[in-house]
Amino acid sequence: MSRGTRPDWVPDTDQAAFATYVLPGIPDPHHDGQPRPPAAGVFAPAAAALARKQLTAQDYIDGILAGNRTLLARAITLIESNSEQHLELAQQVLAGVLRRTGNSVRLGITGVPGVGKSTFIESFGTYLCDENHRVAVLAVDPTSSLSGGSILGDKTRMENLSRHPNSFIRPSPSGGALGGVARKSRETMLLCEAAGYNIILIETVGVGQSETLVHSMVDCFVVLMLAGAGDELQGIKKGIIELADLLVITKADSDNVARARRAQAELAQVVRMLNCPTEGWQPKVLLSSAVENQGITDVWASINDYMRAGAQHHWLKEKRQQQNVDWLKALVDEALKQSFRQHPGVKQILPEISRQVKEGRLPQMLALKQLLTAYRGGE
Repeated sequence: MSRGTRPDWVPDTDQAAFATYVLPGIPDPHHDGQPRPPAAGVFAPAAAALARKQLTAQDYIDGILAGNRTLLARAITLIESNSEQHLELAQQVLAGVLRRTGNSVRLGITGVPGVGKSTFIESFGTYLCDENHRVAVLAVDPTSSLSGGSILGDKTRMENLSRHPNSFIRPSPSGGALGGVARKSRETMLLCEAAGYNIILIETVGVGQSETLVHSMVDCFVVLMLAGAGDELQGIKKGIIELADLLVITKADSDNVARARRAQAELAQVVRMLNCPTEGWQPKVLLSSAVENQGITDVWASINDYMRAGAQHHWLKEKRQQQNVDWLKALVDEALKQSFRQHPGVKQILPEISRQVKEGRLPQMLALKQLLTAYRGGE
């Protein structure tokens, strides 16, 4: 058999051992030269076959209730879609799995940028997974203004946790939603609960007054704090401390331990002066080092104390019931905004009105009145 042609990129050298020769393949008279699809049921992976199938609502429901991660991921993508067709199918799926929801511990994790949210969640989530809990992390990333996709990619920042068989990580673009919480995070949380994940962690982009949205959808709101942060962060912290059910000072390791302990004492005094509205519970201030896996068990023990207090004093059930009502109001607001933007009359006059407002020839309130008149059908 003769040797094949040497590739063009091979250096001009007499040492034949340097390069690999490209040999012709075995001719097949029945092959048209195009790539062949894998033989069905033989070489095609089950996941690939599943991806080609047009799934029904019952397919999704059965897969989610069976704990199928592939179908769970596809159902979440369905939930996040803005297509009317997908919206209807997604609601059918949600209705079908609703009976299996509500049995998890819902935790919100927030903190200033740089506090180590992802590092903490990886250490905390890995500990819970090792304790035979099933942990779903809904990591809400900042949204790219160009592509609309996630910027940070939490699976790359939680490498160890993402490989654990008891974990499920879903990074989602925030979509510009208030507080960095994706518009469909609540529905995603229900799907994860139905799939058997008994601890749901929702990581948000940052911290601020807008994080009240996170507080309105979880059982326990955990705020991560930095020791020795400058005054530029204090104003951000001030409004969020009142919402915190648990405060955790991160990076309490190496030469930062002394500063972390001082910050713990100061924050504990601040918390005691606040009027805590939760009966039977006083927010705790804890130390942790995710890098050294220190304080992680204390955090989980405090969360369990919080959940027990909520069950004993009955406010945990009432809290979830009120959250359901708030959820409905949020959906109504969203539906009204969508209806307004898609109204034919509004879409017809909006470009001209926007141009006049941009040029300073039309006051905003008068522009709003004209848009509302068009939306109401010329009342």
